[in-house]
Order: sequence, then C-alpha cells, then structure tokens
Amino acid sequence: MAKTIFITGASRGFGKLWAEALLQRGDKVVATVRDLRTLDDLVKKYGNNILPLQLDVNDRSAGFAAIQKAKAHFGSIDVLINNAGYGLFGSIEETSEQEAREQMETNFFGLLWLTQAALPVMRAQGHGHIIQVSSILGLITLPVLGLYNASKFAVEGLSETLATEVKGFGINVTLIEPNGYATDWSGASAVQTTAMTEYDGVKAAFQEGLGDDIWGVPEATTAAVLKLIDSENPPLRLFLGKHGLPWVKQAYEGRLAEWNSWNEVASAAHGK
Repeated sequence: MAKTIFITGASRGFGKLWAEALLQRGDKVVATVRDLRTLDDLVKKYGNNILPLQLDVNDRSAGFAAIQKAKAHFGSIDVLINNAGYGLFGSIEETSEQEAREQMETNFFGLLWLTQAALPVMRAQGHGHIIQVSSILGLITLPVLGLYNASKFAVEGLSETLATEVKGFGINVTLIEPNGYATDWSGASAVQTTAMTEYDGVKAAFQEGLGDDIWGVPEATTAAVLKLIDSENPPLRLFLGKHGLPWVKQAYEGRLAEWNSWNEVASAAHGK
C-alpha cells in the first residue's frame, strides 16, 4: 500500500536518493528543499506523486506551514524523514559563535520543529513513523567534528525520549545512524572553520585515519530505508554501513570498563 512520506533536505545526497526510490515504487513524496529547481527532474518524471516545497528548516513557522500543506495536499503523512543537515569541520576552539549556533539550528532545532509540526497530524490519524537521520557520530565522536557530534548526540537524546512519549499514539520513532558515505556531506555541503595552525597535527591525524574503506556507497542505503519504512515494528536505532556496530562496540566496551573501575568512588558519592 502506497504511503505518503515527507522528507527534508531532498535536493541531493541521501534525501534525493531516497525520495526517488520511494517515488519509483509508487509512494507519494513531499520533498522540501531550499531551491525548488533541484527537484525539476523528479517533478518532470513523477508528476503529481511529488509535492515540492521550498523550506528552510530553521524557520519554525514555515515548517509547521509545510506540514499543513502536505496534509491538505495528500490527506495524510505516514512517514516524516528529518534528513536536512550538514557537517561543520574544525576544532572546537576554532568554532565561532555563529558557526556553532547555525550547526545546532539546522541539525537539531530544524529537526525538532518538523517533529513537533508532524506530531498532531500523526496523533489525529492514529499512526505515523518519524525517522531521524542521526549519525554514528551521535553515539561516538571524532575530532574536528565537535559541534556536529554534539548536534547528533542531541538528536539521539531527543528522539529516544520522544519514542517513549508517542508510542501509545501509534507513532514509531527510528534513528538512522550512518557511518561515512560518499555524499556531499564532507564536500560541497560542508562548512569549514577558520583554521588555527595549532590544530594542524590533529587534523592531519584525522585525515590519515579515515582510509578509503570508510566511505559507503550512498545508493546501497535505499533498500534498507525502504525496508525500514515498510516494517510493522521498526527499530529505535538502525546503523547504515558496516562500520557502525564494531565502532560502537569498541567505544562502549571502553566506557563500561572505565565506569566499572570508578564504580566504588561513584557509589560512595551516593551518600547512603
């Protein structure tokens, strides 16, 4: 049965790939972008099955209006995919106030506003699925991506809480956590801080540690996303790529070992 999917950041990368995959199989897609011209090819090919909307996700009132337009046009919103976001590259010390605020505005607050806007629609219809595009860097961290890491950690905490609040309304929540993929995320879509020479060594080590095998093939993600959307009992978290599970296992084993080694001190701090 065809579904109506609202997806942000659909001009390129994951957003456009997934939008087209959904359209190809007959779903209805509400695709939001900053520049409507980036969707001309999909509109020409899929006609009335796609509703292109211009949207800056940082504008809360515009986000609410876009959700209402989508509801009025297609009659329902079965799935919201909060995909809009970008990477901010640079050390924490290099990051300006404006760069930090803009990173959080788009990656966290933009996602929050669209989530809030969709919830009344999904509650009223008695079902829905909110898919938040997080990152493996919402669970572990890498240097020179501090603000990006922080934005995705925030998305993780928000969405895990949300899942417990809306389950009773028939609404599911899933966090998609990709590892690195060969999209524009680290290229044309990325923002770079003004460099400080003091961090040249950290950045060089970061680049050397990446390796060619880190980057997944974006097109390979579509089957997993379609399966997720079709699932009657979707998971709260879904890695995309082969690196997520081993990286997180290694990181959490280290955390558990450290917590255990300090547990006597921690327990004594309880006071009784």
